[in-house]
Amino acid sequence: MQEETGAGPPAEAESVENEQETAAQALDVDTLKRQVEEEKQKAEGYLANWQRAQADFINYKRRTEQEKNELTKFSTAMLILNLLPVMDDLERALSTVPTALAGLSWFDGLRLIHRKLVAILENQGLQAIEAEGKDFDPNLHEAIMHVEGEEGKVVQVMQKGYKLHDRVIRPALVKVGNGEADQGPQAADAGAADEGRSQEESGTETS
Repeated sequence: MQEETGAGPPAEAESVENEQETAAQALDVDTLKRQVEEEKQKAEGYLANWQRAQADFINYKRRTEQEKNELTKFSTAMLILNLLPVMDDLERALSTVPTALAGLSWFDGLRLIHRKLVAILENQGLQAIEAEGKDFDPNLHEAIMHVEGEEGKVVQVMQKGYKLHDRVIRPALVKVGNGEADQGPQAADAGAADEGRSQEESGTETS
C-alpha cells in the first residue's frame, strides 16, 4: 500500500517564497519612492535656479535700461555747463543797459535771444535754483560771504545756480545772513537824527 505524502513541506516552501516576493516588492516600492523624492528635489532645485536666473536677468535688464536713460538725460550736461557763462553774461548785459537805451530795437533783439536760449535749455531739463530769501541749503547753495541779515537766510545771489533734471550741476553762489540786524537806510537816518539832536543840546547848554 502506497503511503500518502504530507503537504506540509511544499506549503511551507511556497509560503516562504511568497514572503520573500512580498519583501522584494516592498523593497522595490521603497526604492522607487526614494528615487521619486530625489528626482522631485532635483526638479525643485532646477526650478529655483531658473527663477533666480530669471530674476537676475530682469534686474540686469532694468539696471541697463536705467543707465541708458541716465546717459540720455545727462548727455548734454557738459554742453549746458559751457553755455551757462554765456547766459550769465547776457543777463548781466541786459540788467545794466541804461533806461534811455532800453526801448531800442537791438535791445529788444537781445531780450528775444535771451528768452529763446532760456526756453531751449529748459526744454533740455535745466531749472534755475531758487535762492534769495530761502533758507541756506548746502546741497543747493554755496556761501561765499556772511553779511548782516536774518541768520541762515540767503540775503543775496551773486551767481545763479542750476539743476539739470533732478541733479545740481552748478550751486548758487550766495551771501548768507549772520544773524546781525541789518540797519538799512532808515536806521542810519534815525542814528543821524539822534546825533544831530545831541549836538543841538550840547550847543544850547554851552550858550
